[in-house]
Amino acid sequence: MPLSPSSPLPSPLSASLSTPDSLSTPHSRSTVITELRAAGCVFAEDEAELLLSTARTADELAAMVERRVIGLPLEHVVGWAEFYGLRVTVDPGVFVPRRRTEFLVGQAVGLGLRAAERTGRPPVVVDLCCGSGAVGAVLADALGRVELYAADIEPAAVRCARRNVVPAGGEVYEGDLFDALPTGLRGRIDVLVANVPYVPTEEVGLLPPEAREYEPLVALDGGADGLDVLRRVTAAAPQWLAPGGHLLIETSERQAQQAVEAFTRNGLLPTVTDSEELYATVIIGARPAEGHAAVGGRDEREVAGTS
Repeated sequence: MPLSPSSPLPSPLSASLSTPDSLSTPHSRSTVITELRAAGCVFAEDEAELLLSTARTADELAAMVERRVIGLPLEHVVGWAEFYGLRVTVDPGVFVPRRRTEFLVGQAVGLGLRAAERTGRPPVVVDLCCGSGAVGAVLADALGRVELYAADIEPAAVRCARRNVVPAGGEVYEGDLFDALPTGLRGRIDVLVANVPYVPTEEVGLLPPEAREYEPLVALDGGADGLDVLRRVTAAAPQWLAPGGHLLIETSERQAQQAVEAFTRNGLLPTVTDSEELYATVIIGARPAEGHAAVGGRDEREVAGTS
């Protein structure tokens, strides 16, 4: 999970939205923009367009503006986020999917397609630490035929994820990491995406108020160096991955080397991929195919899956 929450939804999200006639007066629009700007919203005009187009009545608009002004993430106010071209439900109190995580999703899509081609069956995909289930829902949409599972320890996240993942044909479980998953998945997972918390404990207080006040701490705090959950996931992942399967975890650039060491220590062949545009870093660990031993770790700046 990113070290800072995503910026408010940019203008492309609201460009195609129309404003209800009852809320389209210049006074309403200018007032909303003024209130949002006074509250420190950098993209006040874009946010105003989104709120105006979402609210069905003047009272609802006023309530939405009030919630945004006091600091609620915009996605919690409107109830959804645009992620990888898909609109996903985001309930209050649930981690908001970040733009940078779209890079992780793109890597996972490529690996899922390769797994389907290699095996001749729908890939088995797991979205661990799923939050809203945005990653799983997008993977199901992008891959088409997929056997999808998601899990999170937060009850609110699980409820939200079910609204996004179940319609996509997936299943969502509540529990601590792999303990939540059906045991029948052990050794069968082709693509395991774990968007674990990776903010060091002492840095959580430096996050913008939108994150530290309105998102669950368990979705942000990664322990003393930010890698506690990552280490737990990499330790157990080889038992759950299919031969030739892949684990993908987002982290920060400065944590990448330590993350690579955790992957290697647990028998996964690591590759580091990054996106300067999205300021995203993803570690991809491959479980060696049967008959191939894991030898040495690598830190390669290359496209995922080419090793």
